[in-house]
Amino acid sequence: MKNPLIVLTFCLTGVTLGWSQSKTYYTSGLEMIFSFADIQDHGQDESSLLRWAPVFNIQSYINTDLSPHFGLFAGLAVRNVGYIYDNYTDPVNQAVYKKKFRSYNLGIPVGLKFGDLSGLFVYAGYEVEFPFTYKEKTFDGGDKIDKITGWFSNRQEQFQHGPLVGIQFPKGPNIKFKYYLSEFHNQSFTDGAGNKPYEGLESHVFYFSVSYMMFRDLDYVSY
Repeated sequence: MKNPLIVLTFCLTGVTLGWSQSKTYYTSGLEMIFSFADIQDHGQDESSLLRWAPVFNIQSYINTDLSPHFGLFAGLAVRNVGYIYDNYTDPVNQAVYKKKFRSYNLGIPVGLKFGDLSGLFVYAGYEVEFPFTYKEKTFDGGDKIDKITGWFSNRQEQFQHGPLVGIQFPKGPNIKFKYYLSEFHNQSFTDGAGNKPYEGLESHVFYFSVSYMMFRDLDYVSY
């Protein structure tokens, strides 16, 4: 019995010392998002156009570095997420339009950091998001013919989520990739005329983003 107790004591001591030597600090920054969507429209694979969203995307994190090579993070974010689909078929008149969909989401990311936390490191995590404002624009031959906006719209799934991975470079640049496992639209949505504009339209947004100094502790509080 002595050997297991010695090993357990050693492990607990190591974990305690690791936490006691940890550093906690706060970081924040803006990001530019370049998004697409993985689309299946009534069973047919479709493509999306690049959507660039330089505003309004802001993130704030609390970081805990347990060692120079391993850390944790969690935070809050507000981001502009969506995609552009230029082959949307209207279920009422069967006309084909270009659509721009987007929502502002409140995000809660959590994750891990690995590598040289004062230099180059990678990170991975998961994020849940809650859309709070929705916009949809319709174009015909380059002309905008309709716009729909709304708060907490049931036109889209109200619980968005997916994994994220990224790289933090030594001098400040940061690149992140995220894929939404949740669908963007609520396929069951029915409008005032009884139509289901998103029925059969399954789309999963994915994006890469660039930011600067996202995980760099310029001013931090240590514990």
